[in-house]
Amino acid sequence: MIVNEGASDRWCWFHRLILTERLVEMGFNVVVIDNLSSGDLDRLRNVIDRVKFVKDDLKSPSNPDVFQGVDAVFHLAANPEVRVSVTEPRIHFDENVLATFNVLELARKYGVRSVVYASSSTVYGDARVVPTPEDHPIQPISVYGAAKAAGEVMCGTYARLYGINCVALRYANIVGPRLRHGVIHDLLMKLRKNPSELEVLGDGTQEKSYLYITDAVNATLMAWEYAVKNGGVYIYNVGNWDSISVKDIVSIVIKVTGLNPRITYKQQPQMVGVGWAT
Repeated sequence: MIVNEGASDRWCWFHRLILTERLVEMGFNVVVIDNLSSGDLDRLRNVIDRVKFVKDDLKSPSNPDVFQGVDAVFHLAANPEVRVSVTEPRIHFDENVLATFNVLELARKYGVRSVVYASSSTVYGDARVVPTPEDHPIQPISVYGAAKAAGEVMCGTYARLYGINCVALRYANIVGPRLRHGVIHDLLMKLRKNPSELEVLGDGTQEKSYLYITDAVNATLMAWEYAVKNGGVYIYNVGNWDSISVKDIVSIVIKVTGLNPRITYKQQPQMVGVGWAT
């Protein structure tokens, strides 16, 4: 097994971490690839003695032989910052499109049977149907979403040309105890800094669907096992049917922390392709 780590720090890193821990528990030999541009080896402390760690950059891999003899690759490496994709599109091409191409090329060269690709619900853009089915038109409104959609197309093409089983998983917003990014984390950090005041970006009516990390990992493994058994190309949404507003999240955070801050909602200027999360 290879679990590709990422170039940027968001929910992705703890998804990869818990997935790695689960694969080790299941008895697989796991290779972890990370360029450590934002990662920390201490995060692997629970399994570091049971995995092979390779420091490498998938934009220009210098250790391609680690793919030799590998059965499956879980490709979760990416830069997930949508705002960066708006201001610096080249970063997302290199870290999301180019890196994915290199992973698929190495999988082809070394005969890897399966690739699990971490895509995103952002490929839909402003979805016209909620909950959104997998056959909804792909109309991303950010370079990040476009890069993820490009990765899906490449995965499918490599699967059809070279017989690699491919699963593309369109993850929604993942939450859990080790998360260090997103609305919940941001609210808690603001309250830690000033328990008497809480500024929330936006008007609080923004809604998102959230999925707990263990459910995301379970879905990842289930989809992979199905692809191994049946072969072919598969695309799945990974998320919940329900959604929750930022105002409701604020209320929950306030209740759990037992604080009573003065809450203000701050409108932000419109940016194409960028959703204000907190």
